[in-house]
Amino acid sequence: MFLDVTSGRRPGGRSARVRDAVRQATLAELVERGYPGLTVEQVAERSGVHKTTVYRRWGSVEGLISDALELAKDEPWPIPDTGTIEGDLRGIVQLVRSGFADPELGPVSSAFVAAAMQNPEAARALHEFFVARHEQSAEIVRRAIARGELPDVVDVKEVIRIAVAPVYYRLFVAHEPVTEQDADRAADAALAAARAGVL
Repeated sequence: MFLDVTSGRRPGGRSARVRDAVRQATLAELVERGYPGLTVEQVAERSGVHKTTVYRRWGSVEGLISDALELAKDEPWPIPDTGTIEGDLRGIVQLVRSGFADPELGPVSSAFVAAAMQNPEAARALHEFFVARHEQSAEIVRRAIARGELPDVVDVKEVIRIAVAPVYYRLFVAHEPVTEQDADRAADAALAAARAGVL
């Protein structure tokens, strides 16, 4: 659930309701059609927002994707708290793995990654999303340092990046399935590197 972009409708006035309707329509279209099939016209129709309004405010498919990620980056996600860095780090990587395996979240998350590979605006938005997610996730490493499980010189965000990187490699480069054992192995390797002073 590393890319949990579907949670939390936001309260507010008409502008907020329009933004939320367009966002929900964008996510639904991504689930059904993927990035290649996403169009402004279909999002407008599904959201009930006039096409000219969508074009004026979001401009393009990439604008729709960027806005959905912009909204998602500040939303909290469930950081594990098992009492140990081993359990917490494994929990983070399992969240990423299960998020991509989820029948609703998986296609959306994959579509965002695909869009980022093809469009600079989407790439910038995805980068900012990951910066925020890594900052949230790094809390488990800070807790480990406070408990004396890791040295205080460790790069807290790099531990997270190294732990989740194999999941993205398998999914988007090697096009391989990611098992629970694969995810645990990735977390354990990152933890070993952190304990050895590599990170």
